Amino acid sequence: MTPPPKFIIPVISTCNFLVGVGVFMIIGILEPLGEGLDIAPEKAGILMTVYAISYAILSPILVSVSGHIGRRRVMTLGLSLFLGAAVLSALAPNLLVLSIGRVLAAAGAGMFTPVGAAVAANLFPETQRARVLAAVMFGFTLAQVVGVPAGSWIAYTFGWRYAFWGIVALNIPAIYLIWTFVPAGLRFQPITFKDLKDTLKDGRMMFAIAFTGLYLGAIYVIFTYQTPLFSQQMGMGRDLITFTLVLAGLGSVIGNIMGGVMADRLGWFITLVLLCCAQIVIMPFYSFLPMSLPSFFGLTIIWSIASWSFMAGQQMRLIGLAGPKAPVVLSLTAAAIYIGAAIGSTIGAIVISHAGLSGLGITAGVFTSLALINLIISRRYPPTSHDS
Repeated sequence: MTPPPKFIIPVISTCNFLVGVGVFMIIGILEPLGEGLDIAPEKAGILMTVYAISYAILSPILVSVSGHIGRRRVMTLGLSLFLGAAVLSALAPNLLVLSIGRVLAAAGAGMFTPVGAAVAANLFPETQRARVLAAVMFGFTLAQVVGVPAGSWIAYTFGWRYAFWGIVALNIPAIYLIWTFVPAGLRFQPITFKDLKDTLKDGRMMFAIAFTGLYLGAIYVIFTYQTPLFSQQMGMGRDLITFTLVLAGLGSVIGNIMGGVMADRLGWFITLVLLCCAQIVIMPFYSFLPMSLPSFFGLTIIWSIASWSFMAGQQMRLIGLAGPKAPVVLSLTAAAIYIGAAIGSTIGAIVISHAGLSGLGITAGVFTSLALINLIISRRYPPTSHDS
C-alpha cells in the first residue's frame, strides 16, 4: 500500500473540530439565543432538529452527486458552504433565517465529514482502521471539550452572534488546510446514485446503520437540553455550566480514544453491547437531580465517556460491510446520527413539556434499550470476513 499523505489525519481531524463546534455549539447557547430572539429555549432547540433532518436528506444525495469529483474539491466545497452558513447565522434577524443557515451548514458538513472519513479509511490498512477513524473523529469530539463550552461562554458574555463569528474565523484556515494537504485528484471508486439506491435496499446494512440513530437518539434526549438541565435542576450559573461542559468534553475525548482501543481488541459487537448496557444504567440518574456537585461531575464524565466511545466500533462494523461503497454508507451513517439527534431532541422537548426536565434521564435510558435490541437482532445476520 502507498504511504498515506503526510499530516492527512491531523488535518481532517482539525477540520472536523470546526464542524463539531459549528454543530454542537447550538446546545451551549440555547438560553442566550432564545433570549436574543425572544423565544423559549425548547423552541430554540428546533435548530438541532432542522440541522438533523437537513443533514439526513442532503448528505447521501450530495455525496452521491459528487462521487466523480476529486476528494479535495468536495471537502473544500463542503467547508465553504459551512463558512457561508456561519455568516448567515451570525446575521440572522429571526429563527427562520437562522434555520436556513442550519440547512446550509448541514449541506456543507454532509459533504465534508463522510468523505473525510472515507478518505482516511481507504488510505490506511484494515488492521489500523478503527484507530484511524477514531483519530479522524477526535477533532469532532474535541469540539465538545473546547468549542461547546467556549461558544457557551462567548454567548453568555458577549452575545450569541459572536459565537457564530468565531466559526467564521476558524473556517478560513480550515479551508486552506484541506486545499494544501489533501492531494489534488485523489479519487477512489466513483460513487453513484445507483450505489445509494442499492445501499438503501440492503436490509442488513440499513439495520446496522439504524443502530447509530438509536444510540445517538437516546443521548440527545439529554444532550440537547444540557444547559437548561444544569441551570434549573442544579442551580448553576454561566461559569459552572461552562466548567461542566468542559468536563463532559474531556469525558468524550477519553471515550473517543477508548472506543477505538476497545473495538480493535474486543470487536465491534462486544464493544457496542457493553456501551449500551452502561448507558441504560447511567442515564436515569439525570432524573434524580439535584445531587452534590462532586457526584454530578463524576456522573457527567462517566456518561460522556460511554456516550462517545461507540463511534469507532460502529464505523469499523459498517465499513467492513460496505467495501467500496463506504462513502455512501458513511454519509447514511452521519444522516442516522442527525435523525437520531432530531428524534432525541423532539422526544426531549415533549418530555419537558409533560414531565419537566426530571423526566429526561429515565426516558433516555429506556430509549437506549432499543439500540441494544437492534444489536442483539443483528447477530441473526451471517458475519462477513470483516465482522468480529
